[in-house]
Amino acid sequence: MKYLRYSVEQLKIAYQLIRWTLIIIPVSLVVGSLVALFLWLLEQVTLIRQEHGWLLYLLPLAGVLIYFLYKKLGSNAEAGNNLIMDEIHEPGGGVPASMAPLVLATTIITHLFGGSAGREGTAVQIGGSMANMLARWMRLSSADVRIILMTGIAAGFGAVFGTPLTGAVFALEVLAIGLIRYDALIPCLIAAVFADIVCSAWGIHHTHYQILFDQSNIVFHFVHFDFLLLAKVIVGGVAFGLASYLFSICIHNIKAGAKRWIRPAWLIPVAGGIIIIAAVHLLGTRDYIGLGVTSPDPGGVSIVSAFSNTPISSWGWLWKLLLTAITLGMGFKGGEVTPLFFIGATLGHTLAVLLGAPVDLFAGLGFIAVFAGATNTPIACTLMGIELFGTSHVLYFAVACFTAYYFSGHAGIYSAQRIAVPKNHHID
Repeated sequence: MKYLRYSVEQLKIAYQLIRWTLIIIPVSLVVGSLVALFLWLLEQVTLIRQEHGWLLYLLPLAGVLIYFLYKKLGSNAEAGNNLIMDEIHEPGGGVPASMAPLVLATTIITHLFGGSAGREGTAVQIGGSMANMLARWMRLSSADVRIILMTGIAAGFGAVFGTPLTGAVFALEVLAIGLIRYDALIPCLIAAVFADIVCSAWGIHHTHYQILFDQSNIVFHFVHFDFLLLAKVIVGGVAFGLASYLFSICIHNIKAGAKRWIRPAWLIPVAGGIIIIAAVHLLGTRDYIGLGVTSPDPGGVSIVSAFSNTPISSWGWLWKLLLTAITLGMGFKGGEVTPLFFIGATLGHTLAVLLGAPVDLFAGLGFIAVFAGATNTPIACTLMGIELFGTSHVLYFAVACFTAYYFSGHAGIYSAQRIAVPKNHHID
């Protein structure tokens, strides 16, 4: 009788897997296609901005346009990723369908006119918005709405970076510090994989990064790492965690300060745009606006250049941090993650030079570890290191991400992220 009960249970599990696969396929098709459109548009507007430098001077006006678009059409969509996370924690008013076209359009506007922003936030909001819309059409229960919203996050993240395994685990890990939600494990994986396939099928290609460092000087054959290098990685992890903390408190404080001191509210993005224009002139370069994946200047600072031995500014990571915090904290739209990649990779390059460590390895460690600290997702970011750079240095990936996670404190970039297990057990 016991075996019969277990067999029935496994049949129910098989039914749920088939059911969720059928639910998720349309989510993945829609999200993967919209992310592909978004990435194509992002590439086009980046080229236009680089060819027409005068567009930067219209950034304050672009900010006003973004403000009124959200005021007239946004409803509660301005809360962005935090709204999606709140709906997963406690389903209520839902995620408006207008969030997807609004965030797509306003992120494109931000990048066209020179704001320093990323793309993850846009992709996740597209995923959450479309998943919620399909959930209403399918009349899913509140419990199922939670899961389908998580699959939307996984689909958007996996498609925008070409890292489906990371996207799946990120959706499970990002909701609460110290806790992974297993109830959506398979649905999130299915959503991320299918969305990535759909996005790639549209001809979208992701930037490839390489760590060419070859660890061949191991003294003991039974130890698969260099003790001295590991110590340097730990030092780097501390620095990456502190950079994550600095980014998080900057963006939150700038947002709160702007709302408190600048009136009327539409002047906030105007002030932000003027500050960015002034910063570009003071720094004498445009390397710190836009995505920052590559630079039109052969000697410019970018994520790609951080992986090479070419000398770059030792303070490039700080300038990108400040310009991104100003952009996103003062009303412009986009994601935080690609700027975090820039901050981490350039900081890693600087630390490698100071510590006498491999530049490409430390750029890769910073790439994933600053992101891990800012989002409190060390496991997802370790997996991202494997998906992007291979398995050769997985121990260093884990050490850097886990260390950064602890040293970033509890000040993550998502205010809706809850604390399930504090990093310091003396904190209630």
